[in-house]
Amino acid sequence: MTEIKEINSRLKLDLILEVLKEKKAKDIITINLEKAGNAICDYFVICHGESTTQVDALSGSVSRKVKEKLHTGAHHIEGTNNAMWILMDYSDIVVHIFLNEKRSFYNLEELWADGEIEKIEDVK
Repeated sequence: MTEIKEINSRLKLDLILEVLKEKKAKDIITINLEKAGNAICDYFVICHGESTTQVDALSGSVSRKVKEKLHTGAHHIEGTNNAMWILMDYSDIVVHIFLNEKRSFYNLEELWADGEIEKIEDVK
């Protein structure tokens, strides 16, 4: 059962990253929290957009593609009213899509630095 969960998590993570890169999200990183103590999920995905319109579009694209390809939705989505920080909770993966200045302010990368951080190369 654990192996199936890991495969499903990896498929979902790969799809989320593919969508974010395709839609030109900036400075995408993943934080693997599987070995970190007291983690609320297995992975964080963190990125930012350059406007609230882009942040909203990134969130909408992730939501649509995950539902379309994997037939599942986020359990909870927050922040869509102002689109400065949208959090998408898929239980095993939590996606944080920030407006650039909000990302700098909250600095989740430093807060969760005990996880394994991987920078995802931007599409040129």
